[in-house]
Amino acid sequence: MKLIVVSAGLSTPSSTRLLADRLAEAARDELAARGQAPSTEVVELRELAGYIANHLVTGFPPPRLSAAIDAVTAADGLIVVTPVFAASYSGLFKSFFDVIDPDALSAKPVLIAATGGTARHSLVLEHAVRPLFAYLRAVVVPTAVFAASEDWGSGGDEYTDGLPGRVRRAGVELAALMAARPVGEEPEDDVTVLERQLADLRFD
Repeated sequence: MKLIVVSAGLSTPSSTRLLADRLAEAARDELAARGQAPSTEVVELRELAGYIANHLVTGFPPPRLSAAIDAVTAADGLIVVTPVFAASYSGLFKSFFDVIDPDALSAKPVLIAATGGTARHSLVLEHAVRPLFAYLRAVVVPTAVFAASEDWGSGGDEYTDGLPGRVRRAGVELAALMAARPVGEEPEDDVTVLERQLADLRFD
């Protein structure tokens, strides 16, 4: 079982990478509780920025970018984390998923997350990131995790879970989807699904 983490943070150290690591740890812990031991790989988009730009204009990925794309498309589960720029995901984040085959993420479990300076940017996950992965036909977990500057070290209040609680819940949801999906399963296309459903019908 393969868990791939895509981090679009631009700095070192990066709050985006820190959130990605915490989400990966939560998912691994839950998978371990279910008797699974996934391998984990982190794809740092900052290190691939030039390759992504060249691929967009030439159509030919160099080996390092090709390896990252292969890792994402072969994953049994994805964690994707972007910083917020201009009220949306970063251009680097979007460009990476633009160079991936649109069908490659079909039916793949994905946990979406983002970081920003203020909680007022949190709806980016719902109006930008979730629709992107819905378009790619991925299965996005219900809990999306946004971490503002004030969230780090906060335990939340009586109305809102703190960041650690949201991270744990999202990790559990992703692990449940990964565990329910046979390892290495190829997604079914729409015709295959329809044929199987018709075969299951009973006519009296």
